[in-house]
Amino acid sequence: MASESPPPATRPQRVRPAPNGLVGVGVVVLGPGGRVLLGLGHDGRWELPGGKVDAGEGFEEAACRELAEETGLSAAPADVRVGTVLIDTVGGIPRVTAAARVARTAGTPAVREADKIARWEWFPPDALPTALFAPSAAVLAAWFPGAVAPESAFRRYPGTGADGASAG
Repeated sequence: MASESPPPATRPQRVRPAPNGLVGVGVVVLGPGGRVLLGLGHDGRWELPGGKVDAGEGFEEAACRELAEETGLSAAPADVRVGTVLIDTVGGIPRVTAAARVARTAGTPAVREADKIARWEWFPPDALPTALFAPSAAVLAAWFPGAVAPESAFRRYPGTGADGASAG
């Protein structure tokens, strides 16, 4: 027996859900000798290029856009590898961060957002600074296990590459 829907005039109006999460990407840029690009924030913590994913973007496109906006480096989405997705909570709101990596870029890193970053520097993965922005520390820990210890709790969901092999 099929249930009948109430007539349109009496049916409760559907409420559009309010945004309740943050989605971003942290980009590990591998440079000469496998060094990692980090920016020194004005709060004294180092961070990876990255930021929020805009509507309609995938993690790869967001990684390329954020990389260009923050450093002036360009990369192709096909060269971006998302290895792990991380989840934590900031200010009571869930935050999802994709841990991306790119080894092929064009250009020279330059400060493009001086209100956020004082300078960009290359670091060997085994000599990363300890004062790190929490999401950057988690992304670095995903790509370089044991190199850094994230200061906050992140849930980690390893991804898989196109070949089905573990990517993170």
